[in-house]
Amino acid sequence: LAFTLLFVTILLFRAVSSQVSYSIPEEMAKGSLVGSVAQDLGLDVKRLRLGNGRVYSGDSSDYVELNAERGVLLVKERIDREALCGDTTPCALHFQIVLENPMEFYSVTVEITDINDNAPTFEKAEIKFLISESSAVGAKFDLERAVDLDVGINTLQSYVLKPSGHFLLKLQNHADGTKNVEMVLQKPLDREKNEFISLVLTAVDGGEPQMSGTMQILITVLDANDNAPVFTQPIYKATVSENSAKGTVVTTVSASDADQGSNGRITYSISSTIENARGIFEVNAESGEITLKRDVDYEKVNSFQMNIRASDDGGLEDSCKVTIDVIDVNDNQPNIQIISKSNVISEDATLGTVVTMINIEDADSGDNGKVHCYINENIPFLMKYSTGEFYSLITENELDREIASEYNITVTCSDEGVPSLSSSVTLNLQISDVNDNAPVFERSSYEAYIVENNTPGVSIFTVKARDADWKQNARVSYILEESSVNGVPVSSYVSISADSGVIHAVRSFDYEQIKDFQFHVKAQDGGSPPLSSNVTVKILIQDQNDNPPQVLYPVQTGGSMVAEMVPRSADVGYLVTKVVAVDVDSGQNAWLSYKLQKATDRALFEVGLQNGEIRTIRQVTDKDAVKQRLTVIVEDNGQPSRSATVIVNVAVADSFPEVLSEFTDFPHDKEYNDNLTFYLVLALAVVSFLFITCLVVIISVKIYRWRQSRILYHSSLPVIPYYPPRYSDTLGTGTLPHVYNYEVCRTTDSRKSDCKLGRAGSQNVLIMDPSSSETLQRIQSKKNILDEPDSPLEVGYLSLICAYKELEERWRPHMFSFNRRNSFWAQEH
Repeated sequence: LAFTLLFVTILLFRAVSSQVSYSIPEEMAKGSLVGSVAQDLGLDVKRLRLGNGRVYSGDSSDYVELNAERGVLLVKERIDREALCGDTTPCALHFQIVLENPMEFYSVTVEITDINDNAPTFEKAEIKFLISESSAVGAKFDLERAVDLDVGINTLQSYVLKPSGHFLLKLQNHADGTKNVEMVLQKPLDREKNEFISLVLTAVDGGEPQMSGTMQILITVLDANDNAPVFTQPIYKATVSENSAKGTVVTTVSASDADQGSNGRITYSISSTIENARGIFEVNAESGEITLKRDVDYEKVNSFQMNIRASDDGGLEDSCKVTIDVIDVNDNQPNIQIISKSNVISEDATLGTVVTMINIEDADSGDNGKVHCYINENIPFLMKYSTGEFYSLITENELDREIASEYNITVTCSDEGVPSLSSSVTLNLQISDVNDNAPVFERSSYEAYIVENNTPGVSIFTVKARDADWKQNARVSYILEESSVNGVPVSSYVSISADSGVIHAVRSFDYEQIKDFQFHVKAQDGGSPPLSSNVTVKILIQDQNDNPPQVLYPVQTGGSMVAEMVPRSADVGYLVTKVVAVDVDSGQNAWLSYKLQKATDRALFEVGLQNGEIRTIRQVTDKDAVKQRLTVIVEDNGQPSRSATVIVNVAVADSFPEVLSEFTDFPHDKEYNDNLTFYLVLALAVVSFLFITCLVVIISVKIYRWRQSRILYHSSLPVIPYYPPRYSDTLGTGTLPHVYNYEVCRTTDSRKSDCKLGRAGSQNVLIMDPSSSETLQRIQSKKNILDEPDSPLEVGYLSLICAYKELEERWRPHMFSFNRRNSFWAQEH
């Protein structure tokens, strides 16, 4: 061990190429230190550990391993320099230390120095010679060379021949450094004295300790043969292509002998070969043809040397040297090895990012070993030459996962041989997604329709957005943007499903209240940070025929009678009145038509289908009844249609008293009188009770006011309310062409009288009292305690006045006051 350590020499150098070199002896024990590579490369031990540092040696065996924890190189397997390099010097291991994150590699060379572990050996343990006794002094006999696998001083240095009585050794040096061993006769032989001679040839190396090998030489002395064979040339050179078939003739050697007979018959044999040529070739003993016995491989051995002996039967011989060079054939395709690769790369990787590191080797030589590599076209990657036999696959253009989510990159390497050989490897590279695409709606804006009176929660329609990203980055959520519709949050109108984008109605819509509204929907992906886009959604409410026509004129009251007066002198087409109705629906749902459903005399009146005008269709005669009752039906154009009916009372008369006499006999008179008397008595009782209790309990006052309001405002007189001028007609016929203003009139029949309290909202009604010089309307404008609408005294006081007036009317002579300013019984055409 101490001797081995003396030969351990560590040679470290730094260069731009980031290489280190070490020198160690062969046969070191497993786990022995080669060198502190981290320190020598200037790397932190932590970088080796986190970078997954490892040794890459290609196809060769791993003799050295990296201890990333200590940052040192250790012997992994026993190294035999002779098995590794043969006679090649210097013998060195070449490998790379590969790091990841980021990818780096460093070249390391470890020279293996020789130790004297191999003794010189001979191929044969003994060799026999037949030597004629007549051989002249100085005759040479070629001996087999010993082989020592060591190199340098440890290899074969000298030979020793013992005993040395008749022969001495002679070493013949060649230009290539090899030595031929020849045994030279220095004393004449005498067969009669010594027929058999035994010698020992010893080969000695120069190592420490010195090692040797021996071969026994047996010599038989023959009778005289004075001519030895002679080769035509001392050195033969030949070539053979690798992978040649067995039995291929490589070359032919030729020798001649001047003797005749058996002394002139020549036999050829291989006298000695170097180690790598043993068993590869054979020579025909008679013809001298050298043929191939086994396959030759240029990548293993590119040259062979051997000595051919020519001997005659008389024991004389000659030798020549044969050198055979192996011609390289392009029989090795490039070998592609992946040193390190990434299976996944982000789509936002910068240009020049290393994806894969590749080692390319071709065992052939010359043009056969020159390799060019390329990758498939139209991909954003580039093969970049690094150093030696190393290439890097890097990104050349920007990546976009939405265009290509993965790449199958085929690396193809071809040599320059004829024919060219190539090999390829396919790398699968996944592109990881980055959230670089916002969701995109299928439309720039949406419009949807929903019929009014829908069920809350019903689905209206669906918005859809797509995100070109992947997985979480492409998961779209839908959000209703905050806004308001007529001051109300839009969330009280609609809601949206975050996952599906289905928009639901939160409430039931009414077309008459809202016809359309719009809001914004945001589509947001699940990336970090999230990306979003907005779209405008407009909801249009579709009308449904859910409203019947409403009759504005004439107004139907529970106890009052509305009547129109037609003079008996009216001509054909006389305008009696006009039924005015509206429908709050829209479109054809609001198209109204008027029909006469029932009439006392259908032959007298007709109703305009579109405008609702009631006109006479013939001349009024004296035979026509004074009291005419018409039932007009108003229908819209919806499906199904809705309708409303109105009863129009028409008085065919020329004077008002004639009308009263007819309308006095209405069947509801008796019921009306009974109700009127009941209400008057009840009013006196309630008012009396109110004066007593209103001062004690304020709550009773409010209850009383509610009950009294029902009594006091219940009327049985025929009343036609006043409508504002130019009321808009929804039928599209323009404004109402005639303005009708009416006043309430008292009749001479006190039983039909009524007391109405004029309020601010009903000052168009004029009540005439013949016993008073001013109207009740004017009385109401006076400033007194009665002006307080919430005073119980006002209610009681007015109630008493009404009751008193009613009783007085029963006994006062009947009077009638009639004001015909746009009278109830007059019309303007």
